[in-house]
Amino acid sequence: MPEFINVADVSDVPDPGTLLVEVDEEMIALFHVKGSFYAIDDICTHDGGPLVDGELQGYTIICSRHGAKFDIRTGAALSMPAIRPTRSHDVKVEDGCVFVRLRETGSGPGIIPTSYSAPETTNSNTPLQPTKEKGAVVPPADSDKNTETESLTSQTLSEDLVRELLKQVKDPELFVNIVDLGLIYDVSFNPAPDNSKQLVSIDMTMTSPACPAGPQLIADTKRVVNTHEDVAEVEVRIVMEPPWTPDRMTDDARDQLGIF
Repeated sequence: MPEFINVADVSDVPDPGTLLVEVDEEMIALFHVKGSFYAIDDICTHDGGPLVDGELQGYTIICSRHGAKFDIRTGAALSMPAIRPTRSHDVKVEDGCVFVRLRETGSGPGIIPTSYSAPETTNSNTPLQPTKEKGAVVPPADSDKNTETESLTSQTLSEDLVRELLKQVKDPELFVNIVDLGLIYDVSFNPAPDNSKQLVSIDMTMTSPACPAGPQLIADTKRVVNTHEDVAEVEVRIVMEPPWTPDRMTDDARDQLGIF
């Protein structure tokens, strides 16, 4: 088991306050709140950004990049766009010195979308399993998807129709469609050369520049729009300005994620 490492003097961190420290070559965010010290990885699990530069509100640290919130006591993710906890670590104070011991895994349960129910176990590493309980968001069956797609592709091509088609594209982690998440900025059309079909250009953003689901979302976006008979080609342009924030989500998305 890792040992406790002396990282700071109590006087080095105001109350309330934060301090970035290094423990066994890992960067750790140290917090001093109401006379107690807490330590979590200095990593926002949404996009890998630092947490120590964020705003500290009580026992909550708010990432300065996209506003994800974490509990400094457990590392639990408290708000979108973060859905996974960051690691928390053991802290003790002796003789005016602060010591931190790294944990292999954190204790925070993270934010649980309504499409999941927590397994009945105390092991925080156990994967969450989708359920079909009341209120759960369950992806439609393939037959339902095919019927919906056929209905939409028979309608006149327009921006509203493209956005309806794109509601079939869902974030693989959140199970919420990219339109309700606020990822689609613009849809435009240009005549395709030598035929009557349209070239569709879509300005799309990601919740972070390094979003691991990016390639899949781009591919699915092109696929569903190309199902319309009047579409010749689909261009997806990734734009990061203005940056995505949770405020771009619709009320439906917030309801599905349990954000009020």
